[in-house]
Formats: sequence, C-alpha cells, structure tokens
Amino acid sequence: MAKPRPAEFDKQKVVAENRRARFDYFIEDKFEAGLALVGTEVKALRQGEGSIAESYATIDGEEVWLINSHIPEYSHGNRLNHETRRARKLLLTKREINKLHGAINRQGLTVVPLSIYFNARGKAKVELALAKGKKAHDKRETIKERDWKREQGRLLRHG
Repeated sequence: MAKPRPAEFDKQKVVAENRRARFDYFIEDKFEAGLALVGTEVKALRQGEGSIAESYATIDGEEVWLINSHIPEYSHGNRLNHETRRARKLLLTKREINKLHGAINRQGLTVVPLSIYFNARGKAKVELALAKGKKAHDKRETIKERDWKREQGRLLRHG
C-alpha cells in the first residue's frame, strides 16, 4: 500500500503560480499531479519561466490534460524546441481521475491548476484544485477580508 501524501506537498522550487485562482474560486480539494514534459520544456521551467494564469485542466476519457499553459521556448534550444501552448498530459492515478470526474459531473466543480513546481526529487509537479466558482458578491467579501487583515497587521505593528 502506498504511503499517504503529506497534507501540503513538498515544494522545493515554485516555477509558476496561479494567484488569481484563489480569488476567483473556493478551493475544495487539492491534488498533486506529475507533468509529462519534453526536454526543452523542463529546461525552460528550471530557468523559472512559465505561466498558468489562464490555464485549466480537462478530463478526456481516462486522461487528464493541462490546457493553455504557457512554457516559453528554451533559449538555447534548436529546431527541435517545443510548442509553447500545447496540451500537456497530467499524471494521476486512476482513483484520482475518477474522483475528479465524479466531482465535475455531480457537483459542477472545476479543476484549476494552482502552481507548477519541482519537488524534492527534481520532478516537475502541478498542484491541482477542485474548485467552485465565486460569484461577484463573494469576490467583494474576499477583498474586504483581505483589506481588513492588512489593516490589522498595520495596527499591530504600529500599536
């Protein structure tokens, strides 16, 4: 039996982060997925380049794909460089794929990538979240909460 994953994944080097996702969605559950990459994509990510701001994950049959993520061409690559916005396969267990599929179909949730990072073993990973979209009033409430916490911090420092 496989050992359970830690509550928060061992993030060594975060390459790309989708900060907007936490503002636009309520995060229900998190998953860690491997990322099927070609060599020049890994090298570009190791240089700290990449963006998942407008990306999302979709389930196609028994496979999960990361759509619209941007990994720029590797600067020292040759004519065999990769496509910058190609669909990239996410590596999940069958059980995790079934859980995602069920949540999307039954509860109407969305699969959103939160970050791309390299773990302690040097493997590229994606942190995925099952998320529910926020309405406009929820977003306003989030802004109020964030501003209040910032103000509290200021008052405590200067108090």
